[in-house]
Amino acid sequence: MSSPNIHTLGALRKSGYTYKSVKEEIRQNLIHKLQHKEPTFPGIIGYEDTVIPETERAILSRHNILFLGLRGQAKTRMARQMIELLDEYIPIVTGSVINDNPLAPISRYALELVAEKGDDTPVSWIHRSQRYGEKLATPDVTVADLIGDIDPIKAANLRLNLDDEKVLHYGIIPRSNRGIFVINELPDLQARIQVSLFNILQEGDIQIRGFKLRMELDMLFVFTANPEDYTNRGSIVTPLKDRIESQILTHYPKTVDASMLITAQEADIHPDQASRIEVSDLVKRLIEQVSFEARNNEYVDKKSGVSARLTIAAYENALSSAERRAILNNEKQTFVWIGDLVGIIPSITGKIELVYEGEQEGPYQVAYNLVEKAIRSVFVLYFPNPEQLKKKKGKDDQGEAANPFRSIITWFDRGHQLNLFADMTDQARINQLYQVDGLHALVKKFFKHANEKEAALLMEFVLHGLSAYSLISKKVIDGKIEFKDLMGSMLNFNSKAGGYEEDADLNEEDF
Repeated sequence: MSSPNIHTLGALRKSGYTYKSVKEEIRQNLIHKLQHKEPTFPGIIGYEDTVIPETERAILSRHNILFLGLRGQAKTRMARQMIELLDEYIPIVTGSVINDNPLAPISRYALELVAEKGDDTPVSWIHRSQRYGEKLATPDVTVADLIGDIDPIKAANLRLNLDDEKVLHYGIIPRSNRGIFVINELPDLQARIQVSLFNILQEGDIQIRGFKLRMELDMLFVFTANPEDYTNRGSIVTPLKDRIESQILTHYPKTVDASMLITAQEADIHPDQASRIEVSDLVKRLIEQVSFEARNNEYVDKKSGVSARLTIAAYENALSSAERRAILNNEKQTFVWIGDLVGIIPSITGKIELVYEGEQEGPYQVAYNLVEKAIRSVFVLYFPNPEQLKKKKGKDDQGEAANPFRSIITWFDRGHQLNLFADMTDQARINQLYQVDGLHALVKKFFKHANEKEAALLMEFVLHGLSAYSLISKKVIDGKIEFKDLMGSMLNFNSKAGGYEEDADLNEEDF
């Protein structure tokens, strides 16, 4: 690469600098990274065997690219990372708003300057970070915004006729010449505006207000879009889609482990929280599982999708719930309990689009049910499936209870209840958990090497899991989680409320 210390056209020519098109430039730099086993899209997790190889093939083919997928699938991030595949610096004619190549200028300004000064034409160098343009497509975007228009104020100030090319004001696309230009949410662009892109993509030139321009722009176009059936807002017109050579389908993380890595990378955790709060792998999995449950939930609109931003925000809220509790109790160290997941509900309700039935159910209730489903799904990764043990009685071949949860359920059936308050100290919560017969023994049976904190968290998890499988009752009431026997909760009549409420005085043996 020529040195950025070169400041005239003559010096640039003597240096042996050779011009490369943007697509060729990106292609060569990608080849260099592939040959040296360097990551081409660092920080993009879950696309290693799908989207990234397809994008690399498109770049090698020198194609314009359309990333098609639901929201929160790193489409824009993929586009922005292509900046790193550009050369670090390139020369332009000083003062050119469209980054004219000094060796082959295309604008009237640059052509006249080179004709006037020749080898003394001033040359500047621009960094690759300045060679990126991005526009969010909205219905109010105009051709003038994208391509350009006549500027009557410039004409008046320069005392020029409106048929003089110098009165043109270039839009964001020409100003991104010799770089990468991205249009996000392409279907939102009105059809007549999409049509204006035909010539740019096919012929590489622009037309403004009837001016006889032949400005062959040198650009890589990247478009992002949701599937066309996402909403009724619009779609990509067929001739435009035909001119975009590579269409790449994006997707959500396929595994919880990949999703956990994304959340860990993207979550904005305050240093005080990071040093004060511990988050177990169990809690992380529960939070990630919420998004997996949402993507398959009957109440959630699948066409809208469930962004990775849901779990990122939920993770941040979970830590903040633990931090708030620690501040109130003046605790220097704490960790995220299962009960703290009640605090992630606000992170869910605003990030899921509900179908009609979901709206009737209510966003809070849907979000709460998603957390419960996540607990149910993850529980069987740590403990035996309660569904398969419900009818088992007596002992197994080793002389142990066939249903390891039996003693816990019996404790609640005898009329006991357990109240876990949102703001209680860690030690108070642990003391409460140890009151439940068989709870600690169950955890130590399956997790012999768990320390006190790990065991306490798993003990709490068992209660939430048994509730998710309808073996005990759980009710969240204004800062308190109340665990009771299932039958007493369902059948005890409250005459004052005109309905049923939970009562610890009755159990299954009373009926």
